[in-house]
Amino acid sequence: MSETPKKMRVCDSKNSTGNLIKYFSMNKIKAIDAKVKTSKLRVILADDSPLIRERIKDLLKDINNVEIVGEAANGLEALQLIWDIKPDLVILDIRMPEMNGIEVLKKIREKGIDMKICMVTNSTDKQYRDRCLAEGADYFFDKNPDIDKMLEVISSLANNKKGG
Repeated sequence: MSETPKKMRVCDSKNSTGNLIKYFSMNKIKAIDAKVKTSKLRVILADDSPLIRERIKDLLKDINNVEIVGEAANGLEALQLIWDIKPDLVILDIRMPEMNGIEVLKKIREKGIDMKICMVTNSTDKQYRDRCLAEGADYFFDKNPDIDKMLEVISSLANNKKGG
């Protein structure tokens, strides 16, 4: 396999039918066959830390009816995945390169896309919570003490998706 150029990121994900999707990121990311609807809660994870993304994925795999359909390491990648896939839920870190999570949140809400948005951060500063909720976030969690609450919310969303 040839080496990927440094400026090009390749992110793998699976769509609702289990087909592997590759996202090639330079200035643009492409999604192939990603718009298939499913009864599962389709989730995009956006966090600049690969360790945090892995931790969240590991926790979500134990929740029935949840499918990770994409991952992004920065805000621009997140937006492109969101436009291409139109997930049910986006888990957005606030502090990311290229475009922070609050800016991504604002752009999603400006476009009027119907999806749940869960903001996550390591900061306990109340101003972040207030701003995110004012900009249209559905949920706001601290990555450490609130992780169980976040999982409960996602489980509830997944159960509602299955029933609806």
